[in-house]
Amino acid sequence: MSVDPEDFKPTYRWPVPPEGGWTADDLDRLPNLPPHTELIDGSLVFVSPQTRFHMRAVNFFTWQLQDQQPPGLEVFREFTIDIDRHNRPEPDVIVVDESAIGDLNQTRLPAESVCLAIEVVSPESSGRDRGVKPVKYAGAGITHFWRVENKDGRAVVYVYELDPSTGSYGTAGIFHERLKVAVPFPIDLDLTEITSKRRGAE
Repeated sequence: MSVDPEDFKPTYRWPVPPEGGWTADDLDRLPNLPPHTELIDGSLVFVSPQTRFHMRAVNFFTWQLQDQQPPGLEVFREFTIDIDRHNRPEPDVIVVDESAIGDLNQTRLPAESVCLAIEVVSPESSGRDRGVKPVKYAGAGITHFWRVENKDGRAVVYVYELDPSTGSYGTAGIFHERLKVAVPFPIDLDLTEITSKRRGAE
């Protein structure tokens, strides 16, 4: 008895990119994309399962920055930003000028409205978070960028600031247990809370 090849066809078909790659507008139109799909250089990037450290860190920075933000700014987690036609990444946390915020149906924000972008590094995203995304964010004029890493069970934050003369990021500090900076607004964080056992399991 022969087997019908149709029986082996997958139930889901991956979207085939058009010539020239996908565009930022396509993210809002393509059906059945996984949550948190990003667009990098015209290619779709799908998120892998996240670690407990990643989720704790994203929650921590979202809540803490919301508590410390001054009027006129708003904090978003996992929300896409428009850099250009072929780049619509989704930083883990962003701080945005509230003048760019529209109605509740808004699906993205302009990169020029972002004053701080944060990426929490995961094993599958390390290349993008350490190399690709900082270049994209600097090119878009995002003044402040933080990269958060898990080093032997402790959070380390690499803080970068845009050098307007070069259009690239320079290191402004590396923080281990406490992060205290004056820009983009006064921020004081106890980084040990991210991995503290007192927080319990998420």
